[in-house]
Amino acid sequence: MLNFGTIGTSSITTKFINASRLSKKLHLTSVYSRDKANAEEFANRFDAEFTYDDLEEMAASPELDAVYIASPNSLHYEQAKLFLQNKKHVICEKPIFSNIQELEEIFQIAEENDVYILEAIRNIHSPNFKRLKQQLSKAGKIRSAILHSIKYSSRYDQFLEGEDPNIFSPQFSGGAIVDVGVYPIFLAAGLFGAPLQVSYHPVRLRNGIDGSGTLVLTYDDFVCTVLCSKIAQSFSPNEIHGEEGTFILDKAAPISTIEYIDHSLTKREQISIPQEENDMVYEIEEIVRIIETKNAKEYKELNELSRLVLDITETARKQNNIIFSCEK
Repeated sequence: MLNFGTIGTSSITTKFINASRLSKKLHLTSVYSRDKANAEEFANRFDAEFTYDDLEEMAASPELDAVYIASPNSLHYEQAKLFLQNKKHVICEKPIFSNIQELEEIFQIAEENDVYILEAIRNIHSPNFKRLKQQLSKAGKIRSAILHSIKYSSRYDQFLEGEDPNIFSPQFSGGAIVDVGVYPIFLAAGLFGAPLQVSYHPVRLRNGIDGSGTLVLTYDDFVCTVLCSKIAQSFSPNEIHGEEGTFILDKAAPISTIEYIDHSLTKREQISIPQEENDMVYEIEEIVRIIETKNAKEYKELNELSRLVLDITETARKQNNIIFSCEK
């Protein structure tokens, strides 16, 4: 079991801590917040012994083997760098970094310090994603896919009132494609690999960030369409269409149900399996196993997948001159 600390005290951090307890693979010892009182209140909720409002002090702590970073996106790079240089493993919430340059530098720093950095992206570690990947050939030759993550954000109401919440801010590397778009993009990359072409068509908000968008990933003989939005809500399933049948997924994350329907409509098959409601448990189990066993092969595979997804989102953004503040 690894002792870990958290950067961030939001609902996603709460969910991660709850999943860590379920997994019995991580033990929470430390909490960081810029506000010491906030750190103490959050730590008390989860019986964490140590609290910090100084990241350098936290990074040097002998009570930590690893840190979970769930801060605003633009802060991931500097925070990950600090902890890796202090020889702590890093589990970084999606999106892992703002761009490929940051990613390459951090991967190098991790290697130099003989520690690991992995992206916390829950859907690709789930049993149902693995089940879908195993069963994908049932559909025959894939001819199209429509994958999406379209969820109205309560913070959009703040944006409409003139504020700039982190997820809608270029200063904090926000926007739809990097915030929710990564879920269906990871599905596409994990199932189909690297596309030949990337084309993004965003809906821009007043500060230039994308509130929603349509991403077209072109492969050899099919197209995968990815829809993402923080300013609307969808109730439609995700679909993967093959020459012999179709897979229907309830969501890109979490993937709770998967149905396969053959084209004669004579066979409808539920191929999904029961999962923990808090599916972050699966990413924790796999990440900790890779760290503890020093599984270089799986570590490289996951980092290559993170690199591919980040390359797709950066390419899509820059096609449309969506530039984060850290890139200027």
